[in-house]
Amino acid sequence: MTLSAWFIAFLLDSWLGDPPHWPHPVRWMGNLISVMQRAIRAVCHSERALKWGGAALWLVVVGVTWLLSWGFLSLMTHFNPWLGWLAQVWMIYTLLAGRCLSDAALLVFDALQHGSLAQSREKLSWIVGRDTSQLEKPQITRAVVETVAENSVDGVIAPLFFLMLGGAPLAMAYKAVNTLDSMVGYKTPKYRAIGYVSARMDDLANWLPARLSWLLLSAAAWLLRADYRQALCIGWRDRYQHASPNCAWSEATVAGALGVRLGGPNNYFGVRVEKPWIGDERREVALDDIPRTIHLMLMASLLALLLFALIRLLLVGI
Repeated sequence: MTLSAWFIAFLLDSWLGDPPHWPHPVRWMGNLISVMQRAIRAVCHSERALKWGGAALWLVVVGVTWLLSWGFLSLMTHFNPWLGWLAQVWMIYTLLAGRCLSDAALLVFDALQHGSLAQSREKLSWIVGRDTSQLEKPQITRAVVETVAENSVDGVIAPLFFLMLGGAPLAMAYKAVNTLDSMVGYKTPKYRAIGYVSARMDDLANWLPARLSWLLLSAAAWLLRADYRQALCIGWRDRYQHASPNCAWSEATVAGALGVRLGGPNNYFGVRVEKPWIGDERREVALDDIPRTIHLMLMASLLALLLFALIRLLLVGI
């Protein structure tokens, strides 16, 4: 029953995505983080105190998420095994973001094809943290490719990895780790202290999934007849061409598969950030690279599901 829940949840994500008005655990996590962050800032004023407050924030949010997920799943299973199975399906479905990521990227793709530059910049600003107000079409296209490549890890591969390790409650706890990083894990003056623990723990949680993404995306490139040799080569060569210890693994692999160059300097919150280039510029980034990257992400996600389900089957037998 456990593995069937995985596959049904994966299919639901592929079909439904994330309807904006449906209840979603990540929104509940975000509300908890916001409330706790305000409380911590009210009593912690020095940088050291904010670091300790940020550690407490991480422990409470991740701990409460795991405990409530485990309790809910156990309660449903106690009433009826099929209720427990349905609870698993719902929880796993809410953890996966493949369709949501694909839809967000295609909104920018459609705006680049049929809309104005202003519309393209606006839709891009919904999915990236950089300043989009001055970007031209090639820069917007590159940003979408980078975002899809990077988020293939924390959007699908990592949740499936933690699902394999500890079931839906651990996968939900991972999502809390990731949500904390997305909300407070920045190096800006406002967040660098309170978000220090969240950023470091997100790096730790994504360490192995990011490296697995190199192999999974390269295998996806082979299946989709992209340049899998360059995916492997560039993915390995440029794996550390990023301030994050994890982000460049997937970005470099996609850059190699497509034969384009990603990365480079960008503006974040009004600050110019010099970032190294990733990949070799064998050609200019093209608009069609957005759907190509989406296909790579979706194929790598399916391969991750099959791989982790097989490992779970061999180790646990369910």
